[in-house]
Amino acid sequence: MSAILTHPSESSRDLAHPERAQQPRGTSSLGVQPAQVDVEALRAFYTREPDEILTDPLLPAFHERLLQDLEHGTIRTAQRDATGAWQAASWIKEAILIGFRAFPTVEQAGAFGPSFDRAGFPARVLREQDGVRLVPGGSAVRRGAFVASGVVIMPPAYVNVGAWVGAGTMIDSHALVGSCAQVGSGVHLSAGVQIGGVLEPAGARPVVIEDDAFIGAQSGVFEGVVVRARAVLAPGVQLTASTTLYDLVHEAELQGEVPEDAVVVPGARPAPGAFAAAHGLVRYAPMIVKYRDARTHAATALEGALR
Repeated sequence: MSAILTHPSESSRDLAHPERAQQPRGTSSLGVQPAQVDVEALRAFYTREPDEILTDPLLPAFHERLLQDLEHGTIRTAQRDATGAWQAASWIKEAILIGFRAFPTVEQAGAFGPSFDRAGFPARVLREQDGVRLVPGGSAVRRGAFVASGVVIMPPAYVNVGAWVGAGTMIDSHALVGSCAQVGSGVHLSAGVQIGGVLEPAGARPVVIEDDAFIGAQSGVFEGVVVRARAVLAPGVQLTASTTLYDLVHEAELQGEVPEDAVVVPGARPAPGAFAAAHGLVRYAPMIVKYRDARTHAATALEGALR
């Protein structure tokens, strides 16, 4: 498994090798145990026509194994290749989508009253040995999400199916880790952060936040944007695939990716046209104002006291 790495040459970290794996749970009513299904068999099962999969009586067992492998980190919905580029694992995303079609919406019990969702994707039941600090108050981790030991989840927060959250990451209040989003180790997602989900189309790259990045309060990262290792987004930064990011240090325009160590702040530039000029209108223009230095390290290190 590829890890979220600061440099392609680094050795694999906990993202590729979780510190602990959950025990398999659940069996098919047909007597096929999910533990009997290996990854290659899982891939072969799901790389068929959807109608064939949906009518296969073994689907419940394979769906359970899919969820288990995602939760254990055996498989993941995106990988970083040798060049540093992130690629979606389309067959896994397609398998998740099959699950939404295969299972009905049912009532599910919860601490704050019932919910109504697809039977195949209930909330995960975390255990003490998972090493995740799930603070009470309305947070949920959906089945099929990997959450490493040492992660802190402050209420309310939500981690969706197919997501990956690395060791030591802080998910603060009102934060979302969307479906299939990849969040590295030692990341801080501040209050109100929205890490968008990208489940469809299956081949689309999900949002990626690499190791040791700091995402400021009320920021949003969507549409497959990659925030590279140790980058800092100031509060209120919003990034989509089409957002132009202005690098004031290197005098460049970027889209779809925030470089390693970049410090990004919200900004504005004059909107085009005489009407905009007459009314003093501006357009949103996030800017890289510097790259992380010793002072920036000290400021973000203060967040360690909250973990």
